[in-house]
Amino acid sequence: MADHDPRTIHLPTAEDTEAFGRRLALELNAGDLVVLDGPLGAGKTALSRGIAAGLGVQGRVSSPTFIIAREHRAGGERPGGGEPVAMVHVDAYRLGIGADPGQTFDELDALDLDTDLAGAVVVVEWGEGVVEHLAERHLLVRLRREPESDVRTAQWAWVS
Repeated sequence: MADHDPRTIHLPTAEDTEAFGRRLALELNAGDLVVLDGPLGAGKTALSRGIAAGLGVQGRVSSPTFIIAREHRAGGERPGGGEPVAMVHVDAYRLGIGADPGQTFDELDALDLDTDLAGAVVVVEWGEGVVEHLAERHLLVRLRREPESDVRTAQWAWVS
């Protein structure tokens, strides 16, 4: 998975998933790329909401599926102190559907995510295998949901 051993946590509720996101945000700074992997219902958007809260961004965080990318401006208070950091929340699921890989990269390029990385944390749902080239290292978080349950498991590690 990564150049470091992944850490694992069990998340019994959506609130636990958001709280985990707030804790992850303590490790994040402008310029960081976070790649979220997991099936539908695994908690990617809940985790994104927690990361946003931990970064001190303003506004409601919801799935960017239909707009692909949404910028959330910094301006709230960042728990634990420090300057709040903006977050760009991307849903890569619809990028390049039915297209060749070159078209997917063209669509990504049109979003200017590499420019956003300079001043924000970029969080990409469904981004594994698609966005890693945007940064020298990224935080990969894999979320899984237990069958017939709301319990989720997250594994995360920095990958370079």
